[in-house]
Amino acid sequence: MKRLPILLLLLWLCSVFYVGIFLFVGGFLLVRLEVNRTSSCADVLPPGTSGNRDFCLKEPRFRRAVILIVDALKADFARYDPRNTLPRPFENKLPVLDEMASSRPSHARLYTFRADPPTTTMQRIKGFTTGSLPTFIDVGNNFASSAILEDNLVRQLGQAGKRVVFMGDDTWVSLFPGGFHRSLPFPSFNVKDLHTVDNGILQNIFPILEGNDWDVLIAHFLGVDHCGHRFGPDHPAMAEKLTQMDGVFRSVIQRLQNDTLLVVLGDHGMTDTGDHGGESQKETDAALFLYSSSGLLLAPSSQVEPEVVPQTDLVPTLALLLGVPIPYSSMGQVLLPLFPLNTTLGVPLALSQEEALWINVKQVNRFLETYSNMATDIPADSLWHLRAHFSQLSSQYLSSVHTGTPLPPALVVSMQEYLSSVRETCRASWARFNPVKMACGLLVLCGACAVCYVLSELSSVVLRAGVLKPAVLGGLAAGLAVAAVRLFALGSAEASWGLGAAALGSELLFLWRTWRACPRGRLSPRGLLTAPLLLLLLRCASLLSDSYIISEGRVVTFLLFTLGVYVPVCLNWDGFLVPAPPADAQKPPGLHSPTVPPSTVRRESTFLLVCLSVLVSCLYLSLSFHNCREEQGSCQPSAFLMPLSRLQDSRVRNVHYVLSLVALSAWAFLLHHWLRHYGNLNGSGVARFSARCLLPLASVCMGLHWAVSAAPEDSFRNLAELIGLARVVMPRVSFGLLGLGLLLLWLDPLMVYLKSRGPPSSGGPMPPPRYRASTGISPQAELHHLVPQLYQRIRQSLEDGSALGAESDGRPAVEAYGLGTVYSAPLVLLCGLLGLMLLLLHPEGMALAFLMLLLQATALLHLHASTCTLSSLQSHSSGFSVPWTPVVLWSLAASQFFHATGHLPTFPSIQWGAAFVGFPQGHAGTVLPASLVTLNTFTSHILFAVACPLLLFWPLVCEVRRTRSGRSVAGEDGDDVAMEMKLRENPQQFSSALLQLAVRYLLVSGAQVLASVCAAAFLRRHLMVWKVFAPKLMFEASAFVVSSVFLLFGIALVLRVDVAVACLFHRLLPENSR
Repeated sequence: MKRLPILLLLLWLCSVFYVGIFLFVGGFLLVRLEVNRTSSCADVLPPGTSGNRDFCLKEPRFRRAVILIVDALKADFARYDPRNTLPRPFENKLPVLDEMASSRPSHARLYTFRADPPTTTMQRIKGFTTGSLPTFIDVGNNFASSAILEDNLVRQLGQAGKRVVFMGDDTWVSLFPGGFHRSLPFPSFNVKDLHTVDNGILQNIFPILEGNDWDVLIAHFLGVDHCGHRFGPDHPAMAEKLTQMDGVFRSVIQRLQNDTLLVVLGDHGMTDTGDHGGESQKETDAALFLYSSSGLLLAPSSQVEPEVVPQTDLVPTLALLLGVPIPYSSMGQVLLPLFPLNTTLGVPLALSQEEALWINVKQVNRFLETYSNMATDIPADSLWHLRAHFSQLSSQYLSSVHTGTPLPPALVVSMQEYLSSVRETCRASWARFNPVKMACGLLVLCGACAVCYVLSELSSVVLRAGVLKPAVLGGLAAGLAVAAVRLFALGSAEASWGLGAAALGSELLFLWRTWRACPRGRLSPRGLLTAPLLLLLLRCASLLSDSYIISEGRVVTFLLFTLGVYVPVCLNWDGFLVPAPPADAQKPPGLHSPTVPPSTVRRESTFLLVCLSVLVSCLYLSLSFHNCREEQGSCQPSAFLMPLSRLQDSRVRNVHYVLSLVALSAWAFLLHHWLRHYGNLNGSGVARFSARCLLPLASVCMGLHWAVSAAPEDSFRNLAELIGLARVVMPRVSFGLLGLGLLLLWLDPLMVYLKSRGPPSSGGPMPPPRYRASTGISPQAELHHLVPQLYQRIRQSLEDGSALGAESDGRPAVEAYGLGTVYSAPLVLLCGLLGLMLLLLHPEGMALAFLMLLLQATALLHLHASTCTLSSLQSHSSGFSVPWTPVVLWSLAASQFFHATGHLPTFPSIQWGAAFVGFPQGHAGTVLPASLVTLNTFTSHILFAVACPLLLFWPLVCEVRRTRSGRSVAGEDGDDVAMEMKLRENPQQFSSALLQLAVRYLLVSGAQVLASVCAAAFLRRHLMVWKVFAPKLMFEASAFVVSSVFLLFGIALVLRVDVAVACLFHRLLPENSR
């Protein structure tokens, strides 16, 4: 068997997929590190002077503020053109903004308010409250929370004692939990609802304005955004919404007092179709309107004002105008016209323009230094230039202060340039797509899928031709060449481009060399036109639909049911499900069609339909364990997802606990029974020790852990310390036992027992062995599940008297228990141990879901085995190749049980509690908790990937079922059923079939990753890209990485067993008989 070539091919193929995912994600996902530090009034920003603090020194210009956010208030919506006599529905509908800005220029200003991509509501709220550049992935310390962890305006206003009242979009409540003096949130998800949120605000905003129980009022309207999503901007409904907003603005302005600042803004714009999320100007340009009845602009009218205000600039401006510190991570620049010059009279206590700007510069520099010490994504040369620029500004500013001379205008301009440079540097690092890198990643993934298909059809050719080495070497040469060109041309060699060139080059060389080595007619595109692959194509195409992804759990269940029903339908169509008609008696005997007893066919068909019934039942029951997405409205999550300790009703808690124990016991019993049934528990050995002792002992510890975890905190107070200790010790002991079992299984995976036997009686059939295994296996099972000759070569050597000796009648002197399941038994035990370890990371109620997973996987294996049996009985086909249908079924089952174990491709659905199983006090680092959460999230993918080789072995394991009544299936010479030993007799076919199975599974999983990548790339400006498509991409890519790693582990265990079997034969056979 070609062990090393198989592993190397799979490792290379997985690496190519990883490179493609890495390239695309590097160009698509926007990542930065959160700095969880907070500004305060006592801060002294370096370079400080004499320890004087910088914030909260002077009286604020405004005591109160009203902030009205109109979601998707596009800049075009706020403009007014009196010459436009035939306005479109979104034009000239907000005349109040232009009226105030033109009639009272010193009291009002209207700006274009430019957002940074991604232009989604949650990210934009983060942008104009923190002053930073939010991205899709904000890596913070508390990755379990959706709340904004960075310093923000809401937090600063609360720390300053201001009463912040919020109403509108309920997103704010999750982003700022506990941050409001009073909140009136309204549900925001239903984009077809144009009025609920807006009407809820209108019912409350004016009474609150007329009262005194507020200092800052925030109202977030959603009607305009929902109207755009539902109808688009060019629709009469948009005119009605904008007209309603115009009336709201007028009413609010009439109620404002002199010490109140009005801020009207849009968080983002929208495209001509009403969508947003991308980086086009129509999506990034919103409106910003500022108004104060006491006067807004204190600078001379000759001072130049900005035409476009970045969203980040609002944060430091509002902070200093309201007298609170600028949030720590803000990179915005204050709007200078809103602050007085030193020579301006009438506002002696307010910050001047120079003072406000200098505080702003020092605050941004502090953030830049802090961030650069925590992360390395800002280029070193850019960082050096920014530091030098700030040093120059500091010396000039401090020199002017010490000498008492006014700041030169050039210094003010230089400070503004510094702030702009910092913002642009960070924007370039954090907030942009890289289309070239995305396209390169997409191309590499397409090539990887093509290689998978070719390799799955030509696995034997590839193993014989040895095309991998030239392909890898050629790819490495291409990668080094690209890196060298970039190094000499650009001065830097980014690793991602070299990896991409190496991956793409190796793929092309592999395909070319395989094509040259391929015999004519072996590879045809018609192979793609099969029912399972067409179903896979349908699933991949459906990933372009957000509604499909939202309902994916039920849809995958339906697809799995459909393909499962297709199996008997296809067999019946081919005439394999029912006995063949009797041979034509008129034909000569030599021309009669080979037939099998009808009872054998009926028995296999009945067993197949029983397996299908079990599969359908498990599919139906598994729907009871699903979780709910936010978009699914009235959906109720499964009660089994709730930990027992949270159940208030003690009777319900006890019932759930008993059901969980029953499921846990059934899991351990079924695995133990299977291993015992096939003789793999006979004898002694570390693997058998794991199955006999460690598996049940770990199950007992898990049951005890669930018991102590289910105890309410207010009960058993006298035993609180003991219960707390048990909550730590029990899961750790379980982890230790299961981990020890996995280690022992890898060290000695052979679960075969050899024993000598006495001479049989002369003549007559071979009697049952006198020796009985300690497991109590029946004599009938011994006869059916042992290979007494240690297959043909050992038998011949024993008959020659060259191994362990032979008897006078030439019968073998050795019996081998478990040799027929030599490959599958370690895999079954591995899945049992690994499954219990993963179950420990889930809520207790998920034990029932795990039992459904075990039953469904067994049903799929037997469905596949019965299909192979029926096909081989009547068509006499040979070979070990696993068809596409069971592989696609296996992959769909992994996706289906991802949902049936309470998981969803959304970040809120991640079961973060898994990180604290056995570690209730937390962790010192992040590697262990992240690993535990990853294992919990991708449990189904792990189990089905590591068990994938069973699809190859199970039809051979089930051969024994055919021999009990259909004796003619055995060899004509009376040889016993060899089961998995057939693979050892055909090492070339074994290697080819194992490689083909692994590659086909990788192709099915990789095709889904490719579909998710295409969806994210093509729909990157879609409304749901950051809420649906991007999370789906991340989960699908992560699932592929995890499942491919465990698939390699499963394949490696098979190869490890093959090595152990070879060593066993090496010990038994002398040199001259090999």
